[in-house]
Amino acid sequence: ATDRGIRVMPEFDTPGHTLSWGFGQPGLLTPCYSDGQPNGNYGPVDPTQEANYQFLKELFTEVMKLFPDHFLHLGGDEVPFGCWESNPDVMAFINDNNLVDARGLENYYFSKLLPIVSGLPTNNGYIVWEEVFNNNVALANDTIVHIWKSEDNPTEFNKEIERVTAAGYQALLSSCWYLNYISYGEDWHKYYECDPQGFNGTAEQKKLMIGGEACVWGEFIDRTNIITISWPRGSVVAERLWSDAEQTSNTDLAGPRLEEQRRRMYNRGHMAAPLNPSYCMADLD
Repeated sequence: ATDRGIRVMPEFDTPGHTLSWGFGQPGLLTPCYSDGQPNGNYGPVDPTQEANYQFLKELFTEVMKLFPDHFLHLGGDEVPFGCWESNPDVMAFINDNNLVDARGLENYYFSKLLPIVSGLPTNNGYIVWEEVFNNNVALANDTIVHIWKSEDNPTEFNKEIERVTAAGYQALLSSCWYLNYISYGEDWHKYYECDPQGFNGTAEQKKLMIGGEACVWGEFIDRTNIITISWPRGSVVAERLWSDAEQTSNTDLAGPRLEEQRRRMYNRGHMAAPLNPSYCMADLD
């Protein structure tokens, strides 16, 4: 990737989305309770255990040696509070530390994790999902806040961009570029017409909106269909983000360019899907 000018920034999402981690790291996850007894299920990382922060320090030290980019994505989205709230030891910790509720415990977790990452001797910048910002966690000045909610409501995600940039943080948008949401017909227009600069804000705020990320989540995607789902629709997002406003102001004019890009990919041996009801002029011997 480096040889091709591509930056690779991995995401290690915590404290939620970590169930698989628990199989290899005893004590990492929170035991869930039912009727006052452990029910055999596990929830997010247990923020009450000091040993877990040492584990995370060792993990991210290793990760950041492998991925030398300045930024590491630390996640923070979709933390299920129910398991924490069911666990009497966790609730006692919340009460003893005046954290009020599970949201306060999440803030406590990130107040411990973020200085660990910032203090590592390698790179020390981070990206977090928008929930971390909305929960008023103290963030470093160069934090990038990743916005993903309200994919069907530009008014809402534009308000979120406005809030994030007004607070002085850089913003990254994904709300409108979830490529794994498949629909019938020419769905590429909505990706092309999503404008990350479409929010209300000052010129300084606009500078803080640094770009976007097309997402492909794997619930119904594997190696058999990832290429056809990702491309050339990913090229649609790329042109929208990497070209100036004059170039991207007309969706109709973009159509032939994107068809040509699909033809290039097809002729290079990639199973790039059609964008429109048309035909692909393959290069013939």
